[in-house]
Amino acid sequence: MWRSLKLLLIISSLIKISITMTHYQKLLRVSTNGKSFHNITAKIESIVAESGVETGLCTLFLRHTSASLVIQENADPDVLVDLANYMAKLVPESGKYIHDAEGADDMPAHIRTALTHTSENIPINRGHLVLGTWQGIYVWEHRQHSHVRELVVHISQ
Repeated sequence: MWRSLKLLLIISSLIKISITMTHYQKLLRVSTNGKSFHNITAKIESIVAESGVETGLCTLFLRHTSASLVIQENADPDVLVDLANYMAKLVPESGKYIHDAEGADDMPAHIRTALTHTSENIPINRGHLVLGTWQGIYVWEHRQHSHVRELVVHISQ
């Protein structure tokens, strides 16, 4: 009897939680100028404010396989330069790749994306992203030419 009642209380709690969940979703388009980092922190903060969510989670998902999402230093631009230089040495465009239908930079871009991320989760507290003092959110374009990258921003409370 006690186990049944305890299970019923747990199920009731879960049902109540699922009914009160709030979700907000928006598609953000980011224009890139070829290989570079694009700080999107302010745009994401704006979407969080627009959502009205005070406490929750912001999930970002980049809908591409040749660009990445990174949370990285936003104070000293040399950090991003060093990161890009290191990645260029790690995954050179001059490599012997079989997949080259879209150009010499295509397969290296796919490898760079595989080594990084296309999604990030950031907590929200008091209506703001919970980021460290020096953290910024970047779309990292791995291709030589400009692209319009689509980023799904999903906010849940």
